[in-house]
Amino acid sequence: MSSSHYPPANPRDPDDFEPYESYDSANRYGGWDRESDPGDLDDEAAMATPPTKRQRRGGIIREIVETALIAILIFVAVRLLVLNFRVDGNSMVPNLLNGEMLLVNRNAYDSFDLYSLVDWVPGVEPAEAREFTPFDGPDRGDIVVFDPPVSSSKPYIKRVIGLPGETIEIRDGGVHIDGVRLDEPYIEDEITDCGQRECESVTIPEGQIFVMGDNRRNSSDSRFFGPVAIDAVQGKAWVVYWPPSEVGMVSTADYPDE
Repeated sequence: MSSSHYPPANPRDPDDFEPYESYDSANRYGGWDRESDPGDLDDEAAMATPPTKRQRRGGIIREIVETALIAILIFVAVRLLVLNFRVDGNSMVPNLLNGEMLLVNRNAYDSFDLYSLVDWVPGVEPAEAREFTPFDGPDRGDIVVFDPPVSSSKPYIKRVIGLPGETIEIRDGGVHIDGVRLDEPYIEDEITDCGQRECESVTIPEGQIFVMGDNRRNSSDSRFFGPVAIDAVQGKAWVVYWPPSEVGMVSTADYPDE
């Protein structure tokens, strides 16, 4: 029998041990680094620990709250820019029909003083007001939603026909602006008259507009209650979004610059 035996007679004698890889070799193959901080292993273990049920619930609630806040901010931002309006009646036939839903640009005619942005700066002399209108103000042919100068629980929707400073006269079945007959393709050659009142020429004051419905025989408009203050305009009709068959931009009339 061989004199060699296992375990070795003298465990302290390295010659009695089988050859084995050094620690460096072990580290190269994924072994334990005896010089590493044991706390690192605890951190890795903690990172690998799946979230608890309470943590998952808290994450879901946080996501719901964040989504709700974003939705509210978007809603408020949109409401500052547009409002929705339902056409009630037939005064704008054939271009807008009863029951159609519109998006209205509520800032279409807003203006602000450019110099007011710096007037509050100490040492700066107050400057003369300089009004700025981002959307160029009312144009002939625009369709607007406004609070009428008569008793009504709902706003009206009509088309801008006359602008400040112009003189309007209705005669010979049409509208005349400063003596020139207005071309109105949007009313399909419908006759325009003064209804049951006597036709009179009207000079539109500054800050006001003259509005009429496209359905001239079935519209209560400036022919009856006079010009409308621009400040009473809630917005300019922009898009039809309901019913689906009528979705599209609201038609306006393009007139050359005068």
